[in-house]
Amino acid sequence: MSMGEHYRTRVAEFEARARNASDDLTRRQFEVLASQYSLLAEKADNIDRQASLRTASQNQGRAELKRT
Repeated sequence: MSMGEHYRTRVAEFEARARNASDDLTRRQFEVLASQYSLLAEKADNIDRQASLRTASQNQGRAELKRT
């Protein structure tokens, strides 16, 4: 499981807890947590994409060196 997926699982958990909260303050706190974890998921996805691009670029460079 990627970190983005992990954070999205937590988002779903916090959203469910917000729906079931008995008071407004607790509900709002869970909504804020869900929102923050959603941002973390996006950032984790961006980091994963950048790492994949770097790896692909490095592999391409290695393939070109082997051809020469």
